[in-house]
Amino acid sequence: MKRSLTLCLLGLFLFGSITYPGYGQTAKEVLDKMIEAQGGRKVLASIKDTTISGSIEMIQMGLTGSLTLYQKEPDKIRMDMEFMGMVVTQAFDGEKGWMITPQTSGAQEMDAKMTEDIKKQALGNDATLNPEKYGITFAFKGKEKIQDKEYLVLEQTYKDGDKVTMYVDPATYLISRTKGKSTDQMGSEVDAETVLSDYKKVGDSLVAHSIIIFQNGAEAIRMAFAKITYNTGLEDAFFKMN
Repeated sequence: MKRSLTLCLLGLFLFGSITYPGYGQTAKEVLDKMIEAQGGRKVLASIKDTTISGSIEMIQMGLTGSLTLYQKEPDKIRMDMEFMGMVVTQAFDGEKGWMITPQTSGAQEMDAKMTEDIKKQALGNDATLNPEKYGITFAFKGKEKIQDKEYLVLEQTYKDGDKVTMYVDPATYLISRTKGKSTDQMGSEVDAETVLSDYKKVGDSLVAHSIIIFQNGAEAIRMAFAKITYNTGLEDAFFKMN
């Protein structure tokens, strides 16, 4: 169960709850509006750490539990999850990825592939505002209709070539869904689609509070965020492997 659960959880944040200014005039215009829709550059730059708590349901595994996600600028993340009394932790301290599962007696380092995955998830507001520092680029792909609604389409490309397609609501300039590649419970690569909704104000920012992830067209994961707080003074040591 350890590997399948870990692989599945590492795909949770493929949706990327942040957006990035890109290159090319059309892409930049759209992305600048996306940043403004979330609160603006000044607001995003003022957020130095984020704590998110809520519920998580792993539908294909029949598990329901709680989730607490911590992110600290510019590149640290920690996810603490509990399922039926089982605790799973995944983290990246800026250099090293590590995890704790019910099957391990303590923390252990992630392998290279898992570390690369969580390293991308750890990118925060600095990557949002300064993507060139992280080798992130964007291309505007025009418009696409999904379920009778038309979206603006942006393709995000990471430095290593990984791509995520973002579908932006032209009425709000908020991300409605993303598509890319992920890993299922069996460790196989799958087509992943993430649907974001229930955007709410958190301070001066606007954040999705409901996330649904589909794998190869089947609903796999549901997340509902009950509370999001900023700038609680998270220490670097909190993200390091003990």
